Amino acid sequence: MRTHPPAPSPRRKPWPNKLAKRGKHRPADSIQGSPAFAGVTADFSAQGGGESVRNLLTEAKRALDRHGNPTPSLDARLLLQEAAGVSREMLIADPDLEIAAAAARRFRDHLARRLADEPVSRILGYREFYGRRFKITTDTLDPRPDTETLIEAALAFMPLGEARRIIDLGTGTGAIAVTLLAERPQATAVLTDISPAALAVARENAGLHGVEVRATFSQGSWFSGVSGRFDLILSNPPYIPEAILPTLGPEVRNFDPKTALNGGPDGLNPYREMAAEALRFLAPGGRVIVEIGEGQASEIEGIFSAAGFQPERRWADLAGHVRCLGFAQG
Repeated sequence: MRTHPPAPSPRRKPWPNKLAKRGKHRPADSIQGSPAFAGVTADFSAQGGGESVRNLLTEAKRALDRHGNPTPSLDARLLLQEAAGVSREMLIADPDLEIAAAAARRFRDHLARRLADEPVSRILGYREFYGRRFKITTDTLDPRPDTETLIEAALAFMPLGEARRIIDLGTGTGAIAVTLLAERPQATAVLTDISPAALAVARENAGLHGVEVRATFSQGSWFSGVSGRFDLILSNPPYIPEAILPTLGPEVRNFDPKTALNGGPDGLNPYREMAAEALRFLAPGGRVIVEIGEGQASEIEGIFSAAGFQPERRWADLAGHVRCLGFAQG
């Protein structure tokens, strides 16, 4: 639930073979079947209607810059890559490359959505998280890089080669549990969410990364319908105070589901609910690790202490803010 998500950083694709000198591009039908060239036209003078990478990017960057976008060049490039089906390297190698009219229209549609403050990741339909691509939808929170702090914290309690049972409460896209299952092949996980639509996305992401066989999906609020004990209880719950929601930036306020943001009057209701039940689900020697908002550490430590836990550690994100808290049995 970070309110200032940085721009996504898709993986680079290999350098393509250069097709032709500038101004002499091969026709699109001669390279069909190659995703890297899906939107490329033949020579402009022969086909008509094509537009150069240079012109499209210049147009988009100017529009985004006027809108106050902090990363106009990056956003324009990512949107053109998706709309035209071309690689980053291809755009850089040949700025005079011509893009088919249909792809240019898709690009301008993407640009219009970005100018309406829709995040790039939502336009693309995915977010890169801990080196993996996760599908996102309107039913899920857009995973932020800050949450990778929770991944690092959890991995410290998941030695390679040892089986661990984890639960990810309020899983959303499944990014936390799926990442940990991918990093630790002996681990198993239960993923819970109150939203059946979000849980379906989590299941899809688990399948995408080949870990679905080690994942169990449970619809319900927090521990509802869950049985057994866990070595790690993990959650990135809603933690924004209700009164703050209208003041969030439009990229968050207008596009993240409110149920994934709203932590109640003081932003702490989810922690109270989890802490009240967590002890009976924690295996001996287990840990609870939760993500938190800025300035919430002391209050949340108090909530878990009152429920029988011992505050054990704080983890800071790259900006130096306390982002995660760890608790042991008291």
